[in-house]
Amino acid sequence: MNTTIKDVAREANVSPSTVSRVLAGNPRISDETKERVLETIKKLNYHPNAIARSLANSQTHTLGLILPSEGDDLFKNPFFIQVMTGISVYAQKKGYYIMYAFSKNENEEVNFIKNYTNSRLVDGIILLTSRANDKCIKFLNKISYPFVVVGRPENTENTLWVDNDNFQAMYKVVNTLIMKGHRSIAFIGGPKDWNMSKDRLDGYKRAFQVHGINFNDNLIAQENDFTEECGMEGMRKILDFTMPSAVVTTDDLLAFGANAVLEEKKIKDISLVGFNNTPLAAYQTPSLSSVDINANKLGYYAAKLLIDKLKDSSITDNHYIIETNLIERDSII
Repeated sequence: MNTTIKDVAREANVSPSTVSRVLAGNPRISDETKERVLETIKKLNYHPNAIARSLANSQTHTLGLILPSEGDDLFKNPFFIQVMTGISVYAQKKGYYIMYAFSKNENEEVNFIKNYTNSRLVDGIILLTSRANDKCIKFLNKISYPFVVVGRPENTENTLWVDNDNFQAMYKVVNTLIMKGHRSIAFIGGPKDWNMSKDRLDGYKRAFQVHGINFNDNLIAQENDFTEECGMEGMRKILDFTMPSAVVTTDDLLAFGANAVLEEKKIKDISLVGFNNTPLAAYQTPSLSSVDINANKLGYYAAKLLIDKLKDSSITDNHYIIETNLIERDSII
């Protein structure tokens, strides 16, 4: 027969409710009692019935993860895999499951969220994007449902969020290139309505202003997606206008596409920098310099913020800023 919570309680000489509180991570249980119960659980090889627990305490111990359309092909954009890995590590540590939803557009994201929240399938929602006038954030705030955003939301006061300092990260990249003597530096970015895209573009522009260098808007190409094809398109637009000495991008995939065009045209004297420091960056020719945004940490701390808040609503911490590092490789000349 399967071991029950009553068997654990009897063996540990505590009540079944105490066992439940230990499993839920209740901070009011003493360390001695917690250790005794956990040792008994291990000894009896007890596995909690997730469905029974959710019915008993109105919690599913499941988080809903909403992936944007850009995440449909995870193998093409490792960023999402890295963030999801970080989320899973913390969730697993705390006994939570993850329910994934892939969407084609923002309206579909909202519909998935409505299904999750109306049916109470999940205890909280994790969003992997933050847009201008974000419909998902507005809906979740309207119904007061627990959620966290990977990315800086427009209103940060009452929202859980995790992000890099994207402004500062791009500023440092452009500043590094300027200090190496570059003056004509092009920018290839993703969707304009993503707050991350706006912050990185602002950092790019600010670096020129600080150094008193004028730049031309024709050096800026913003595409509709973070793909190699978009990087190729952006690079072609820039080359149609001028031959820059350096190109910065907001994603490694955009940089891969830009590099493909440079190779195609046999152009070898342009510095190139990506973002996310994906595993393939080091294997480009030349090896791609890239900003490591610590995507695993972004996911880990997003899950931590949400789960900690679900367990203790009095927690006041509402965001984390994750550090970034420019990894210089052969593509910076």
